[in-house]
Amino acid sequence: MRSKKMTEGLEKAPHRSLLYADGLTKEEMERPLIGVCCAANEIIPGHVHLDTIAEAVKAGIRMAGGTPMEFPAIGVCDGLAMNHEGMRMSLPSREIIADSVEIMATAHPFDAIVCIPNCDKIVPGMLMAMLRLNIPAVIVSGGPMLAGRRRTADLISVFEGVGRVKTGSMTLDELTDLEESACPTCGSCSGMFTANSMNCLSESIGLALPGNGTIPAVMSARVRLAKQAGMQVMEMLEKNICPRDIVTEKSVHNAVTMDMALGCSTNTTLHLPALFAEAGLDLNLEMFNEISKKTPNLCKLAPAGPHYMEELEEAGGIPGVMSELAKKDLLNLDVMTVTGKTLGENLEALDAKVTNNDIVRSIDNPYSQEGGIAILYGNIAPEGCCVKQSAVAPEMMQNTGIARVFNSEEECVEAILGGKITSGDVVVVLYEGPKGGPGMREMLTPTSAISGMGLGESVALITDGRFSGGTRGAAIGHISPEAAAGGPCGLIKDGDKIEIDIPARTINLLVDDAELEERKKNHTPVVKEVKSSFLRRYAKLVTSASRGAVYEK
Repeated sequence: MRSKKMTEGLEKAPHRSLLYADGLTKEEMERPLIGVCCAANEIIPGHVHLDTIAEAVKAGIRMAGGTPMEFPAIGVCDGLAMNHEGMRMSLPSREIIADSVEIMATAHPFDAIVCIPNCDKIVPGMLMAMLRLNIPAVIVSGGPMLAGRRRTADLISVFEGVGRVKTGSMTLDELTDLEESACPTCGSCSGMFTANSMNCLSESIGLALPGNGTIPAVMSARVRLAKQAGMQVMEMLEKNICPRDIVTEKSVHNAVTMDMALGCSTNTTLHLPALFAEAGLDLNLEMFNEISKKTPNLCKLAPAGPHYMEELEEAGGIPGVMSELAKKDLLNLDVMTVTGKTLGENLEALDAKVTNNDIVRSIDNPYSQEGGIAILYGNIAPEGCCVKQSAVAPEMMQNTGIARVFNSEEECVEAILGGKITSGDVVVVLYEGPKGGPGMREMLTPTSAISGMGLGESVALITDGRFSGGTRGAAIGHISPEAAAGGPCGLIKDGDKIEIDIPARTINLLVDDAELEERKKNHTPVVKEVKSSFLRRYAKLVTSASRGAVYEK
């Protein structure tokens, strides 16, 4: 056992002395020491109850003969960080979380680890650490929030309410009532936004137990799942099943297939490549397109449709969706999972099936024959950009509009809420990428304002930044290379025409090559003043969004 490095032998007497100071007994030191990384805090609604989940995990570990040792992880609430400088810290926090888990589990050589995240960057950060450490590990989330207002509202409803107040279609009193009722419980926000996307995909990859993505935070079943995770990591330790035994090229394929069927957040195109890279596996953007073209979209959860995570759980959860995909041999069922069984064996044991075809369409009657995400290429995005096509209005799937260029999110939001954006415009937000932001801020405020003001079916927004999983409409992000890195998107000018063709997977600036070459000669990328030394380091080290915005090796 790895933990013997600090508990066994004459020379480890000082180490044992410190563990006695922790209150451990000799018997506890002789058992496997299991790290329990818990991101509980009093800030993020998805994390305020994680202390309860951690206690359940530790109970499971003790029941199975291990000694749990809990330690914390940081977490940023993207909703609270939205539309101010705090959002610059969100994506960079993913790397900090991965590094800190690695540090704790190496400095204190645990025999295995259970990770307890719930929200946007915390889930992929912990998954990255699990693959990097490659010791027996299970991830168990805190679960999704219930939807508000009798399953008719969520956080995005409030963001869009701001635009509705501006247009007079909602009163301030109505917005006040909505903001008090849209997020009624603890948990990760209730739609197929980034946190829930990653928690569902953790289950799809095989690094989490069935139910991880969909059992609501407030249900007792969530506590039982946490206990099972604690017990299961002990079985993994006994059988020496490690994350890289589970995460293979077949797992990559399964993850992207489920991503497309579920209609997940475009942030998965950042996080999946980043976590698979920790296992030495390549996931390039073109693979998203290849799998999307073969995978039907079976779900329309918010923001793409009217359904929420609790309804997906009631309809059969992730195993139910997998059972539909398996009917057309779209999944690799022979991959290992944290249960110690293959994915196919798990589905058989669960008798997995869809119980409500209004929530999860059958494989023969999908919402669309293609998956939820599309990767577009063109003269302003030679390395690609992404859009949640399942949440785009039909009339915006092919669109040519007039560019309205802004060099920051703040300038863009001011123009939208000021009534300066009109039907037929293509809002272009530059210098918000990983380097240029720096930090690649999510921009839920402008996309929600566009939708809330009734422009969602006539205005597109493109950016080298990124969007919340709650964004809907023709919102095209991650344009690579980004403007700050000298990408051609930085050459767009007010009044240019931009052609977007999502079915054809293209996005192009309708300016001839000679004009673009001339602009390039006279162009100098904008350099923002960055006060934070941390963000300056991040900007120097981070790669393109097309590579998952990971650090240069």
